[in-house]
Amino acid sequence: MKTRRQFLRSTVGAAAALAVTARLHGADEQPGMELNDVQSQLNATRVHQVVRPTTMDQVAEVLAAAAKDNRAVSVAGGRHAMGGQQFGSDTLHLDLTGMSRVLKLDREKGRIEVEAGIQWPELLTYLHKEQAGQASAWSIRQKQTGVDRVTMAGTLSANAHARGLKFKPIIDDVESFVLVDAAGKTQACSRTSNPELFRLAIGGYGLFGVITQVRLRLVKRQKMERVVKVIPLRDLIDNVQQRIADGFVYGDCQYSTDIDAESPEHPGVFSCYRPVANDVPIPENRKLSEEDWTKLYVLARTDKKKAFAAYAGHYLKTNGQIYWSDLHQVAGLLDVRNLQEALVRYAGQTEKGSEMITEVYVRRDNLAPFLRAARKDILDHQIDLTYGTIRFIEKDEESFLAWAKEQSVCVLCNLHVVHTAAGKEKAAADLRRLIGRAIEFGGRYFLTYHRWATHDQVQAANPQFVEFLKLKKKYDPSERFQSEWYRHYRKLFGDQL
Repeated sequence: MKTRRQFLRSTVGAAAALAVTARLHGADEQPGMELNDVQSQLNATRVHQVVRPTTMDQVAEVLAAAAKDNRAVSVAGGRHAMGGQQFGSDTLHLDLTGMSRVLKLDREKGRIEVEAGIQWPELLTYLHKEQAGQASAWSIRQKQTGVDRVTMAGTLSANAHARGLKFKPIIDDVESFVLVDAAGKTQACSRTSNPELFRLAIGGYGLFGVITQVRLRLVKRQKMERVVKVIPLRDLIDNVQQRIADGFVYGDCQYSTDIDAESPEHPGVFSCYRPVANDVPIPENRKLSEEDWTKLYVLARTDKKKAFAAYAGHYLKTNGQIYWSDLHQVAGLLDVRNLQEALVRYAGQTEKGSEMITEVYVRRDNLAPFLRAARKDILDHQIDLTYGTIRFIEKDEESFLAWAKEQSVCVLCNLHVVHTAAGKEKAAADLRRLIGRAIEFGGRYFLTYHRWATHDQVQAANPQFVEFLKLKKKYDPSERFQSEWYRHYRKLFGDQL
């Protein structure tokens, strides 16, 4: 028998779903709502309607209503993705942030079950509060870097990765998930149940259904010491191998974007984390305030040499600091609007702009020649880098649309894009040039960030891409789940489908 609370919850949920159905068939055809990603702000899309379900049943009911109305559905949560995979023009848009409960913490096995709309800060808050005072506690092994307020479903849909020195992408941390498919049916997906759908949906950009619940593998939370030094990039691989041999778990390198001349000494800030005893105290850490980060961003836009010197100076002061293994991965996020205002305030720059990322992957033995070629491209074509990072990834043997096809170095390039037709055209050409260099050295790139790669580049980096699109039609023959990302590639590869 239902409790009063359960009865009220189900009644309210049913009423909400009925209201959604009524609006879809509606009598009330309100103008659509414009959505955009919160980082690049280059994906403004007018959707038909935004619906925020709070239960899995509501998701199924909304999908049924969309099918009856013959309307495509798009899905998002934190709205950070930059490639258009979360929005579709005139779609019924599902906002998953209403599904954010923790369902179960298995303290014996180190597993946690959550609704897929939960964002990483809320998950960490729950884990810390639920296990407060315990000598040994579970927490996450990894999350996407650089941004926190991403839903679990969003992280899985991109098959994101972290700064682990020997980690695979997030699929390695996923035990199972529940997905509501285009027919409104609930599908339990794991390595043994619906294994093909498991491989497709993780890294499937929301095209195979709505991920509603996730069972995540946890690790024991431990303290880490940060060790920082500035090194020439030519020595990076040797340093990484030594850090791994010495037991370091996490690490990355922030390289200088001051590329004004050929230099074998081109520097990067190499920061790594190694386990220490959990009774080592954590003193008050040296942190940059939001205003400090904003000024650093302005420096990166106006004086790259000074920006790197300031960044390196700060990080060197944090050498030896102690962090928890989960909290050092928390990034915080500067509001893009505040950054634009800061450029006006501090530098007098009035053109609206933002950063667009591309992330390319090359083998470790190809890093040095790739960087030399990319450096020449940046100089010759005046490619405007704001900041850049180098990370490391192990081979992903599970996801269908795997980007980590082998042990690789991940080179992230954050380009400034002026929000004019000419500015976007230049950024697209610059990013295609960097992708082309990676492919020239046997590498690949991450499909999640933009749609500016050419047909041949997509094909070269992802030989399984056409099969991926065909499998999309197998699992979703009515193409219920759509996005600007999907529509772009469906058209680009139309003669091969």
